[in-house]
Amino acid sequence: MTDPTPPFREVPEASEVSAPFWAATRERRLVMPRCTGCRQLVWYPRPSCQRCAGTDLVWEELSGAGTVHAVSVHHRSPSPALADRTPYAVVLIDLDEGARIMSNVFGAVPEVGSAVRVAWEPLADGRHLPIFEPA
Repeated sequence: MTDPTPPFREVPEASEVSAPFWAATRERRLVMPRCTGCRQLVWYPRPSCQRCAGTDLVWEELSGAGTVHAVSVHHRSPSPALADRTPYAVVLIDLDEGARIMSNVFGAVPEVGSAVRVAWEPLADGRHLPIFEPA
């Protein structure tokens, strides 16, 4: 008998800096740190703000809504976990709150300027990976 569960994607282990992000994904919440000095969202999680180098960062829950900034369609997957999901899109998403995040859209390929919202792909350890779908 074969296991009907698809293979999970490999994702990085949570670091001290990214732990709040990964913890929130267990509840399917999209969070990012925001610099209290200049109010810039800091993405990817790091210990200081890329704009002002401030280190006073607070985690903020985001809506998960955004707009496609750029799209790259992949017709062959380098990963067995995605082989049966081709073609899929690797996208840059401009979140409504002002950050840009790279992710995937599966199914219909979005166009630049399309509205999207966060969706969640389960990971083997109970975390979830944020992916996006048409809004």
